[in-house]
Amino acid sequence: MVRAKYQGVLDLGEKLNIENGNISEENGVLKVEGTAATQYEKNLLWDAIKAAGGDNPADIVANIKVADESVYARHTVASGETLGKIAKHYYGDAMKYKQIFEANTNILKNPDVIHPDQELVIPNL
Repeated sequence: MVRAKYQGVLDLGEKLNIENGNISEENGVLKVEGTAATQYEKNLLWDAIKAAGGDNPADIVANIKVADESVYARHTVASGETLGKIAKHYYGDAMKYKQIFEANTNILKNPDVIHPDQELVIPNL
């Protein structure tokens, strides 16, 4: 029963390729463990847990580690994207594009010029 309630979380974990995933159920409590690639992916999982169970669910215990804590996320540029759109997506603030640019000066020379398929580091702020 509790597993069905959190099936969306489990599906998201598979989609994100969470490593070392382990799921068990004991006394009506779902126990979830695994390692997300980045903090952003961990946050996505926690958002899904809260969406299904509320802010402080008592029927799930999650232990999600982060494999790469040096960055907030990694982003592959899609056609039509700008650093402002990417910053808005990850931080909720388009003006934080400057921090993304600064974290990627090894591949970017101008914040107004990015190309599809470039992999950008989204820094921890």
